[in-house]
Amino acid sequence: MGCNSRSYFFSLLFSLLVLLCVCAHTGESRTPFACEPGDGATRNLPFCRVSLSTHDRVWDLIGRLTLQEKIRLLVNNAAAVPRLGIQGYEWWSEALHGVSNVGPGTKFGGAFPGATSFPQVITTAASFNSSLWEEIGRVVSDEARAMYNGGAAGLTYWSPNVNILRDPRWGRGQETPGEDPVLAGKYAASYVRGLQGSAGGGDRLKVAACCKHYTAYDLDNWNGIDRFHFNAKVSKQDLEETYGVPFKTCVVEGKVASVMCSYNQVNGKPTCADTHLLRNVIRGEWHLNGYIVSDCDSVGVLYNTQHYTATPEEAAAATIKAGLDLDCGPFLAIHTEEAIRTGKLTEADVNKALVNTLSVQMRLGMFDGEPSGRPFGNLGPKDVCTPAHQQLALEAARQGIVLLKNGERSLPLSTARHRTVAVIGPNSDVTVTMIGNYAGIACGYTTPLQGIGRYAGTIHQQGCNGVACPGNQLFGAAEAAARQADATVLVIGLDQSIEAEFRDRTGLLLPGRQQELVSRVSVASKGPVVLVLMSGGPLDVSFAKNDPRVNAILWVGYPGQAGGTAIADVLFGTTNPGGKLPMTWYPQDYLDKAPMTRMAMRPDPSIGYPGRTYRFYKGPVVFPFGHGLSYTTFAQELAHAPTKLLVPLSSLHGFRNSTTLNNSLRAKNTNCDALSLGIHVDVKNTGDTDGTHTLLVFSTPPSGKWGSEKRLIGFEKIYVVAGGQQRVTVDVHVCNHLSVVDRFGIRRIPIGEHGIHIGDIKHSISLKTAWDNLNS
Repeated sequence: MGCNSRSYFFSLLFSLLVLLCVCAHTGESRTPFACEPGDGATRNLPFCRVSLSTHDRVWDLIGRLTLQEKIRLLVNNAAAVPRLGIQGYEWWSEALHGVSNVGPGTKFGGAFPGATSFPQVITTAASFNSSLWEEIGRVVSDEARAMYNGGAAGLTYWSPNVNILRDPRWGRGQETPGEDPVLAGKYAASYVRGLQGSAGGGDRLKVAACCKHYTAYDLDNWNGIDRFHFNAKVSKQDLEETYGVPFKTCVVEGKVASVMCSYNQVNGKPTCADTHLLRNVIRGEWHLNGYIVSDCDSVGVLYNTQHYTATPEEAAAATIKAGLDLDCGPFLAIHTEEAIRTGKLTEADVNKALVNTLSVQMRLGMFDGEPSGRPFGNLGPKDVCTPAHQQLALEAARQGIVLLKNGERSLPLSTARHRTVAVIGPNSDVTVTMIGNYAGIACGYTTPLQGIGRYAGTIHQQGCNGVACPGNQLFGAAEAAARQADATVLVIGLDQSIEAEFRDRTGLLLPGRQQELVSRVSVASKGPVVLVLMSGGPLDVSFAKNDPRVNAILWVGYPGQAGGTAIADVLFGTTNPGGKLPMTWYPQDYLDKAPMTRMAMRPDPSIGYPGRTYRFYKGPVVFPFGHGLSYTTFAQELAHAPTKLLVPLSSLHGFRNSTTLNNSLRAKNTNCDALSLGIHVDVKNTGDTDGTHTLLVFSTPPSGKWGSEKRLIGFEKIYVVAGGQQRVTVDVHVCNHLSVVDRFGIRRIPIGEHGIHIGDIKHSISLKTAWDNLNS
C-alpha cells in the first residue's frame, strides 16, 4: 500500500471509529462525583450548595469527615466517602502536550480512542508564540473536560514541566520550554491560562494545572547518580535568578492551581519537606491558590532512600507541616494516623492540607452535582480530535520547526525540479517517536515519508536499524537511493530509547553510525541534501554544519501527530520556517568541563568550569540560543523607547539602607506595579516571501559589579507579508526584567545605564531614583 493511500486509510478508519463512538454515546452524563441532586441525604448539606462560598463549603465538608476519612484523602487515589455521596478520585492525570494516559486518571478506549497530540513542549517553545501556547492549552482542556464528562479522565492535570534545561544531556529536557527562565515562565503562564480557563467566572477552574518539578530538578540518571539520591547544591543567587523564576511566574501570573515538589534534595533537604520552599515561598511569597503535591512516591523516597527521617511517621509529619497537601503515593495514607497518635502531627495540620485540595475540587465543580448543566458539561466525544484541533497541532508543528542552515538557499525544494526525493534515515517513517514522552494515543499520524510523498515521488530507505544505528549494512541501499533522486532528505536523530525520563544522555553526538550514514549519503547524492533532526535535546552536528555537501539542516524536535506534514510543508516552501532555538547547542567537548551534578549557572575559571546556558557560557557553540533562519529577510528599526526612567521608592528608609552602598535598589523597596515601559520596534519584511519574525529583546545591566551577561527580557511573534511592515510593542517590567540578583539571593534594580539589544539595535535606558534627583 502506498504512503498516501496508507495515510488516507488510517485517517478514514479513525474517523469511522469516532463516528461509531459518537453514535454509541447516549448523551447521558457521567455519574456526579458528589452532591447528586437525587440524593436526599446530601443535596441539602452546605458543602453541596453552590450559592455558598468555596471556603464555607470546604469547611463544612471537613467538619463532617472522620479522621480516617480525612487521611484517605491525602493521597492521589483518594478513597470514596459513600455516606456523604463522594466517589473515589484519582488525582494523577497528565496533559503535557495533549491528554495523556501516563497517569492512572485517564483511560483511552470506547468513546475516546485517542486525543490530539501536539508537538513536544521543547518544539512548541521554539515558536516563541505565547498566544499559540495558550490556545493549545485551551484545546487540551476542552478534550480533557470532554473525557471527564464521559467518565474517562479526571480534572487535575500535573502539567506543565517548567524546569530549566540547564544541562543538554537531561533526558527530560524535551518536556521543558528550554533554558531561559523568562521564556519558561512565559510558556508556563500561557499554557496554564489556556488549560484552566474560566469556568463561570471568579476563581472557577476548567481543569486544574500543575507546574512541576519544584525545584532545581534536572538530573534523572547520570554517571551512577539518580534523582532519588541527588542533592542539588544551589546558591541563593541561582535559586532566585534562574531555577525559581518559571515557578514564580506560573503561580503569580498564570494563577496555577497546583505546584509539584521534586524528588531531589536542595542543599541537603528534600524539597517536599522544605518549609521554606513550600510554605514560605510558594504560599507565603507567591500566594498559591491551590494545592502542593509530591512527585510520585517522593515522600517514600525521602524516608526509604534518602533516610531523611528516622521513622516513617516523622516523614509524614515533616512533609505535611512543611506545606505538602497531597501525596502521589500511599505513604501518607499508611503513616499519618500514627504520626497524629504519637503527637508528631495534629488533625488540624491534616485539615489545612485538605482545605487546599478540596478547594480545588470545589472550584472545578466536582461538588456541584450532575455536570451537564454546568460550564463545559456539554463537551463529549465529538469535541475530541476535531478537525480544528488537529489543524492546530499541525500549525504548532510548523511554527516550531527551526531552519539551522540553508547553504546557497537550497531550501525550499521545488516540485518542478525535485520530482523524486530520497527519504532516508531511522526517523523517516516513524509515528510514536514524533510525540515524545508523556503523550497519549494520537488521533492519527502523518510520518515524514508520507508528508514528503504528497509533494514528490519518494524512494525510501531506512539506512539504520533504529536510531542506535549499530551497523552500516543498510548504507549501500541508502546511497543508491540518493544517487537516483533529485533531492535527498535524511531524517535522523534521537528517540525515547536515547533520551527519556530516567535516561540522561552520555554525549551530544548522533548515536551509533548515524554520522557516517549522513556523510556517505551526502557524497552519493546527485541533488541537494537536507538533514532533518528529530530530538528533544541539542546535538553536536558540527560535521554537517561545516560540510558544504549537507546543504540544509532542520531541527523539528518531536513534532507531534502532524509532524510529517509540517516537515514537508517547510521543505517545499508551503510554510516559511520561523522557529528559534530555545536552548544552546553545545559542542561535545563542553561536557568534559561540566559535570551534570554541578548546578552553578556562572562559570568558575579557577577550575575550568564554563558555566551554563547562553546567559553565562561564553565558549564556542554549534548553534546559539535564539538561532533560526527564514526563507525571507527582515529588518528591524527602533521606533520608540524611553531613554530615562524614574524608579519610585516605596520606602526611603529601605532606599538608604540598600542603595547608597551598592548603587542599586532592592526590588521590594520600589513600587513595582508602576514600573513598566514599552519598546516599540518596526519590523519590515525585506525579502520576497511572506513570513513570521520572532523579535527577541535582551538587556545588559550597567557596567561594573553586576556583570555583562545578556539576558532575554521579552519577545513577540509577528507575521509580515513580503515588502510589508509591522510595529511591535514589547512590554518590559523593570522589577522582573531589568533587575539582577546578588549572591545573597536578593533581587536588586541597578541604577544607571541599562543596555537594550534587539538584533543589531542597541539602546540605553537610564534608571534613576528620586534620591538622584534630590542630589542633582
